[in-house]
Amino acid sequence: MDRRQFLVSGFAGCSLAASPLVTPVTFASAPWDARLVVIILRGGMDGLDVVQPYGDPALAGLRKRLAFGEAAGASDLDGFFALHPGLSQLMPLWQAGELGFAHAVSTPYRDKRSHFDGQDLLEAGTSALSSDTTDSGWLNRMLASVPGVSAETGYAIGRDEMLLMSGRAPVAEWSPDASLSLSPQAKRLLELTYHDDPLFREAVAEAIGIAESLEIEALAAQDAASPDPNPMQQMAMAANSGDNHVKIAEFAANRLRQETRVAAFSIGGWDSHSNQERSLRRPLTQLQDTILTLKSGLGSDWGKTVVMAMTEFGRTVRENGTAGTDHGTGGAVVMAGGALRGGRVYGDWPGLRSRDLLDGRDLMPTADVRAYAAHAMRGLFGLDQATLEGAVFPGLDMGRDMGILA
Repeated sequence: MDRRQFLVSGFAGCSLAASPLVTPVTFASAPWDARLVVIILRGGMDGLDVVQPYGDPALAGLRKRLAFGEAAGASDLDGFFALHPGLSQLMPLWQAGELGFAHAVSTPYRDKRSHFDGQDLLEAGTSALSSDTTDSGWLNRMLASVPGVSAETGYAIGRDEMLLMSGRAPVAEWSPDASLSLSPQAKRLLELTYHDDPLFREAVAEAIGIAESLEIEALAAQDAASPDPNPMQQMAMAANSGDNHVKIAEFAANRLRQETRVAAFSIGGWDSHSNQERSLRRPLTQLQDTILTLKSGLGSDWGKTVVMAMTEFGRTVRENGTAGTDHGTGGAVVMAGGALRGGRVYGDWPGLRSRDLLDGRDLMPTADVRAYAAHAMRGLFGLDQATLEGAVFPGLDMGRDMGILA
């Protein structure tokens, strides 16, 4: 077995929880005119790097190799926070009040820091994980609470179902055939080994690139055999190409201009245990492209739209020995849209001194990420607080209105 064969076969056990290959997207229609797009950032986005608190004097001592601030090419936001240079093309949206952030947020998930459990809790929208709480997602429960919601064409591009949109509300899904077989046992096995072996992590990263090329080659061959592919084949090809994130955003915008009012999909690749400066380039580019494509594609409907990009947990405040960061707790939400009151970094900043950290290692959460989603849906869709705190997000205390909508 040569290296290429070994890496491809090794990919069969690759953890989908942090994989950039898995990109589900679902849609639903609803009886209102506002639009909500939820993007799950799989892998644990480092909010401290994406929205850098360079004004906190403790940051320099915690991250000596990770560059931050304007000297590193970041864009100043408000004199305290700066935006990672990988999102610099979004600055016109910030200046127009169409881009904002919520910092020091988290789900109720603590301590174990598993991608799978963290993402399940984020998508379930509950306070804890159990068989009773992971059979539906909060976006689906929101739709189920609204009379008159109808099923609209829905597509799930990838092999995994999004818990976020699972449940009794009428949302359809579709997945293309996959040429790679990823068993649940293999996924779990790699989760156990992925983070503990730097050489294995590098091998997996290379395998992902090879697997992508094989997927594209296979689809190209399929297309050659069928000169006039049907729309499903075209979508499958787009989902596996290098610009699949743009194709998904274009398709989402197209549906949102019509009957669809709620869209959800994911962007992977945020797990940055080593060489974070390099490893974040691709997902940041994809997130930036996605937001700009949504804005362009939605046209005048952008003014009725809020985009919320959330991740399962943040990362440690201290960099590790390989110029990366490990799984943490407090993180950030990226928000965009013409219906957003942007140009602000929302949240109560807890500080980065040792006594201010959670367990001496993580950014202390000062708000529940679910509260931001709940207030967005209350303002966009007119849902009452009792429904949001009971049926949609069981056990949530929404707290004060953050005023995130224009």
